[in-house]
Parts: sequence; C-alpha cells; structure tokens
Amino acid sequence: MTPSPFSEIEELNEEIKNLNISSVLELFSSRFPGRVTFSTSFSLEDQIISHLILSQKLNISIFTLDTGRLFPETYSVWSLTNEKYNTNIRGYFPDMDLLENYLSEKGPNAFYDSIENRKSCCHIRKVIPLKRALQGNKIWITGLRAEHSVNRSSMNILEWDSGNKMIKYNPLLHWTTPQVTEFISSNEIPYNPLHNKGFVSIGCAPCTRAIKPGEDFRAGRWWWEDKEKKECGLHIQQ
Repeated sequence: MTPSPFSEIEELNEEIKNLNISSVLELFSSRFPGRVTFSTSFSLEDQIISHLILSQKLNISIFTLDTGRLFPETYSVWSLTNEKYNTNIRGYFPDMDLLENYLSEKGPNAFYDSIENRKSCCHIRKVIPLKRALQGNKIWITGLRAEHSVNRSSMNILEWDSGNKMIKYNPLLHWTTPQVTEFISSNEIPYNPLHNKGFVSIGCAPCTRAIKPGEDFRAGRWWWEDKEKKECGLHIQQ
C-alpha cells in the first residue's frame, strides 16, 4: 500500500527538524535525485535559496517563469546570477497560442479591467508554465515567507500541494525581513535594485509599484484590486 503524502511529510518533518536549510537541501537532493526543483522570481528570498543551492552545487534544478512583462532589472539579476554562480537558470514561457488569443481578444492591458481578466493573464503567463516546469518532480522549493501576506501565515515549512501533487518546501517561511537583507549583504548576493526604490514584492512591470510608508508587503502588487485577494494562482491555499 502506497503511503499517503501526509505521512511522508510527517516523516520528513521529523527528519529535518534539527537541520539547517543547507543540510535539508543537501538531504533532499540526495534522497530524490533529479526530482527537486526551485522556482525563482529573483526576489531577495529566492536569491538566498539560489545561493545555497548553487554554492553547494546540489542536484536541484532552478527555473524561472518569464512572463514576457518583467522589469529590465529582473532580467539583469537573472544574468548576474548566472554569471556569479556559473549556471544557466532555465526560463519557462507562456504558450504562444494562448497568449496571442488573449491579447487579440482582450488587449495588452486587459488585466486592469477586471479581476477575471487579470487572473486569466496570470494563468496563461504563470500557472500553466509552472505546471510544465514542475512535471516529474517530487519536491518544489519556494521562497515564500509568512510576512508576505496574511494568506501565507498559516503555511508550513513542508506541506502538500494538492494542485500539483507534490511536496512544497518553504525554507524561509519564518525568516524576518532583517534576516533576509542581512544574509544578502553578508554573502554579496546579486539582488534587484528596485528593492532599494520601495519595490518589495516584484512581479510583472505593469502590475507592480513601489509601496508607500505604512503599506503592507503586497500593497504594490495589483494595487487596483481588493487587498485581501492578491494572489496569482501559483500558491493557492488548499
């Protein structure tokens, strides 16, 4: 009888509870060779995880979702990361036919018109390419932190992603912003200069702005929508 994913997660939780992140990454890469992957958006958090993976030369693949509407600064961080660690982070792109149909029917900035249009755009540019990127993997590593949004405060370090049928590992879940920025600085890790201009959560250029003093972490993403519904579909709470 095949064990349930929840019992496997329970066992893994017990095994990693006293390990640091680097050791957990090493354990997963050796336990599930070729079946551990990390999705990076080149955020501060993601750059930390890439650093830990690439510095140890672990058997963990790294990919990014190139929506076609990223900031130029994001592409620069992508290039700098490849150069610093002598790697080639793979980009996954939207399906050409789906995107062309969306743009022809709705227009290039239709995501401003309705939540439905915006979610359709995110689905084409992010969700569908993500599913392709995750195929065949056992563990999906993310840079999610509980401070990112109220929707993520109830997440666990290890959890079952029922939508993608795999284990999700959120190693920086309980890190604070000062911890993140200190690690970036002390390890001289390349990062997006937009972070120095008030951009906290950086996604597609038309959908991201700098936040104002006192605003929450996600205020700069899809700022024209209800602040409690700001997710693109990549990390749906089950």
